[in-house]
Amino acid sequence: MSTPVTSTVTTPGTSPGTSPSGTGRQVRQDALADLADVQAVSRWVHNGDLRLHVLDYEGTGTPVLILPGITSPAITMDFVARELNDLCRPLVLDVRGRGLSDSGSSWTLDDYASDTLAVLSELDLGSEPVLLGHSMGARIAATTSLRRPLRGTVLVDPPLSGPGRGPYPTSLEAFLRQYAEAVRGTDADEVARAWPRWPRAEQELRARWLSSCDEAALRATHAGFENEDFFDAWPSVPAPCTVLYGADSPVVTADGAAEIAAANPRAELVRVPDAGHMIFWDNTAEACALLRTALEPLVR
Repeated sequence: MSTPVTSTVTTPGTSPGTSPSGTGRQVRQDALADLADVQAVSRWVHNGDLRLHVLDYEGTGTPVLILPGITSPAITMDFVARELNDLCRPLVLDVRGRGLSDSGSSWTLDDYASDTLAVLSELDLGSEPVLLGHSMGARIAATTSLRRPLRGTVLVDPPLSGPGRGPYPTSLEAFLRQYAEAVRGTDADEVARAWPRWPRAEQELRARWLSSCDEAALRATHAGFENEDFFDAWPSVPAPCTVLYGADSPVVTADGAAEIAAANPRAELVRVPDAGHMIFWDNTAEACALLRTALEPLVR
């Protein structure tokens, strides 16, 4: 396996040629070339000294800000955003410590919610945008929804782990092993060993972009899955809110779905068949169709 040519990501306080947070974070040159095929404009937002990158698919529809998962830079949600481009104005955030956004030095739900509020404000996305979050992004969307008015939220398979609950089903060691492969120089065949059901194009994207994540951010976020409780925010998340969850998900199990339904009866729960936690990757057509159904009443 050949080693990819890389470009080191720099953050405030670092110098070119160094790695942010000392973790070897890097953006491959072939990853940057992927941006030429994305039908979106790169926009930049500041939250204090932190610079955040957003892919804006433009259009005149209702803005829907997409918040990806723990190891998903913005471009890895391109295939979902493209499915929505005729329905709304999708935007995808490179969450701090991923993709082209700065790393920062803290990665709590409060930090992520603060970044999301900055994006909504600086990009002037109107008084009532929609938040769509997957996994980590769903937890961020839930927290943000308590801090400003929104037209609605769609939470996709949010981690329900937290204090006094079972551990997050994917271990930190599994994430770090995949991350180490990416920093070393991985390819789609190696990614497929962990994610065999994914479309080949998405395996290839992950191979090129995973090394753009900050190891410190991954470690802190995974710890947050177990020491920050989703249910602190969830009962107060306002309607309209839809929760999409995978029928085979180890993150939102049948018992977990029943618990979130009882804790917030205002929300609508939608089960995605033949899908685990990575519902858009596992069953793209069905998951995107159900997502459109959830979004349509929010964006009209």
